[in-house]
Amino acid sequence: MNVFRHFRDRVCDSVAALSDAGTLPAGLNTDRITVEAPRDSSHGDLSTNAAMVLAKPAGMKPRDLAALLLTELAKLPQVTEAGIAGPGFINLRLADDFWRERLRDILLAGKAYGESEMGRGVKVNVEYVSANPTGPLHIAHARGAVIGDALAGLLAKAGYDVTKEYYVNDAGAQVDTLARSAFLRYREALGESIGEIPPGMYPGDYLKSVGQALAERDGAKWLDAAEEDWLSKVRSFAIERMMDLIREDLHALGVDQDVFTSERALVEAGAVEEAVAVLRERGLVYEGVLEPPKGKPVEDWEPVELTLFRSTDFGDDVDRPIKKSDGSWTYLAGDMANHYDKYRRGFTRQINIWGADHSGQVKRTQAAVTALTNGEASLNVQLCQLVKLQRGGVEVKMSKRAGTFVTLREVIDEVGKDVVRFIMLTRKNDAPLDFDLEKVVEQSRENPVFYVQYAHARGCSVQRHAVEEFLTIPQDDAGLADVDLNLLTDSGELALIKKLAEWPRMVEAAAEAYEPHRIAFYLQEVAASFHGLWTRGKDDTALRFLQADNEALSAARLAMVRAVLIVIGSGLATIGVTPIEEMR
Repeated sequence: MNVFRHFRDRVCDSVAALSDAGTLPAGLNTDRITVEAPRDSSHGDLSTNAAMVLAKPAGMKPRDLAALLLTELAKLPQVTEAGIAGPGFINLRLADDFWRERLRDILLAGKAYGESEMGRGVKVNVEYVSANPTGPLHIAHARGAVIGDALAGLLAKAGYDVTKEYYVNDAGAQVDTLARSAFLRYREALGESIGEIPPGMYPGDYLKSVGQALAERDGAKWLDAAEEDWLSKVRSFAIERMMDLIREDLHALGVDQDVFTSERALVEAGAVEEAVAVLRERGLVYEGVLEPPKGKPVEDWEPVELTLFRSTDFGDDVDRPIKKSDGSWTYLAGDMANHYDKYRRGFTRQINIWGADHSGQVKRTQAAVTALTNGEASLNVQLCQLVKLQRGGVEVKMSKRAGTFVTLREVIDEVGKDVVRFIMLTRKNDAPLDFDLEKVVEQSRENPVFYVQYAHARGCSVQRHAVEEFLTIPQDDAGLADVDLNLLTDSGELALIKKLAEWPRMVEAAAEAYEPHRIAFYLQEVAASFHGLWTRGKDDTALRFLQADNEALSAARLAMVRAVLIVIGSGLATIGVTPIEEMR
């Protein structure tokens, strides 16, 4: 049961009942009504804004309307206390039995607990990473990879039909530079001395294996050939090898995308021309001259006629060029083809995870998606701020493997993929993140990934001891759902159960907001509540989970511990982190 959705429905039922009785006007819109946990638990278990959002259309004062709703809600059998706070919030306190029943929900649902039908199977495309295939991924790519993958997992948990996509930027000058850099390593593999890598080329050692593999495949075939003869062949070979490397690094991070779309393939198939033709037919493409850029001297600007997209019709600041004066397509034109291709594959809901350096492209790309699809498709862009890699508070910048940056694989190999994934979600994506290689592996409360994993490991330890100490306590979830849960009366136990019951709502709220970091925060709250109970048991033996002389109470507490494991396991799985059963 989603407790909050359940009681929101009851609030709406109360509004309908009052409308039917003529006490409230008919046809009040209840879409903005919310039910959530109060910030201060002393105010109750649930709080609703219903009176405040309905007061104006009902022509009443919020507190007067709240009093009417309070009378209806107080009739619910689960409600033990109801009151009005502040400008008109209605606070409800629910019976302890109601909360204990939520443990049964968790135990009987198992891994499925928290799954939602909110998405109703709507197709969603989540595009993330999409790095140029010119080298291995670095730590900044890790953030976009984790956020995109965790968001995809979250949306799937919420009932959406999710496709995870990587857009391969394999057209343009950067991949020609890759080909020339790989050709240098090819010559080196055949015994030539290439000296210092020329400026503008990719210097990383990772290209040595590409050059070696090309030499093994083709021998000296290209040594004396003109560039126009070998460039396309070496480019394709290098891109393929780089994408193999990128896929391996992503897999090591637990990221396995469903679709890899080639920009070059779209361009060669005429997808750009097709997208532009659609816009031109709708009168959204014209030949014109842009105004001088703001903040630059007019004498430094030369008016040039360009092919422009009327992006200002869709909320952009200025119209945008889609073809340069030399006849080549702009980056935006390629993006148009990419997103129009997604739309034609059935994705009316599209999400892109981009680095913060792409912020200037958001409005124009969203405008293009709206224009190309007549508003049938929407594009949401999540921007990721930079990650500062540190070791003991000192910034780490260099890598032997890549030459100029620390690779993602180096970080994964040092701290593990689960640590990387969880830590990347400990800040909202648009906030900067410090990733300290020493701190993220500390076994302390200050390390959030350890704190959550330790809670799971502790719960597993309780399970193991229960098997040893109590031969007749059920060990399966269905059996534990049948034990006497009324024995769970401690305030800390009930607080933990209430926190566990928030999981279905958390899934829906985080999915609706496209904020997977909320899952990491929630798991830390569950872990804190569980660790708090454990600590109290150290000081007061009557609060320990397993009581040698009270099998019934031990069974009830074991059911609670098992519910903790289910929720933490479900949360970690949603964001792609593997739960730990034993700390080493």
